[in-house]
Amino acid sequence: MNLSRVSIGLPGATPHDILRELAPQIEALGFSTLWLNDSPAGDSLAGLAVVAAVTTRLSLASGVIPLDRRPAAEIAARLGDLPSHRLAIGIGSGGPHDALRRVAEGVDVLSGRVTVLVGALGPKMRKLGAQTADGILLNWLTPSTAAAAMADLRRDAAGRTVRGVLYARTVVQADALPALRQEAVGYQGIGSYAANFARLGITALESTIDGTTGLANSVATYTDQVDELVLRAVTAVTTLESYQRFIVTVAAA
Repeated sequence: MNLSRVSIGLPGATPHDILRELAPQIEALGFSTLWLNDSPAGDSLAGLAVVAAVTTRLSLASGVIPLDRRPAAEIAARLGDLPSHRLAIGIGSGGPHDALRRVAEGVDVLSGRVTVLVGALGPKMRKLGAQTADGILLNWLTPSTAAAAMADLRRDAAGRTVRGVLYARTVVQADALPALRQEAVGYQGIGSYAANFARLGITALESTIDGTTGLANSVATYTDQVDELVLRAVTAVTTLESYQRFIVTVAAA
């Protein structure tokens, strides 16, 4: 497995003491990037500051920060705590009202300061990211639908260098399968995601990685399509040991 194109994703609410222990191990194993998602319960930028303090080479990235909850100017004001040369920020609209304008303005505010990726489900937002940002952050896609999204990205970028990053929920231990199914069911019931799954003709669960068997092959089917694959660790419990088991299992594959 080519770990230079594979990253690890963790919840933004991951305790900072776990991040301090785990991040140097992720770096030492050769993974590209550590991604933290952003939620009301988990400040991704605060978590990444912890990671930055205990690593030297590992790239740092925030999953989609909804701009209706945290405006781009607020994000920009926090960047001084982070090494810009190692940092990527994912942004998204949040609510549907005036979504394209809000994201376009967010890209404009942040561009040139950090790598900016647009979180996009539908083709209009993907096109905006292709034409204005450094990349797009894809989510909940099968290998075939990821390939189609990447083809659209290359077309819409019209020669610009733009990265396509895919975030895939992943388990490597059988005891985590119920948690994976629960998360898939939850997203399947969210209106915007449900509409996108229907448009693509897939289910949420089909777009996850069951790494309890054939992990290397499953990862390869995605890395053949996208520029970077983020394995969002889904574990039965949130402990340092469970995340260590996850990263070591992936690296060994």
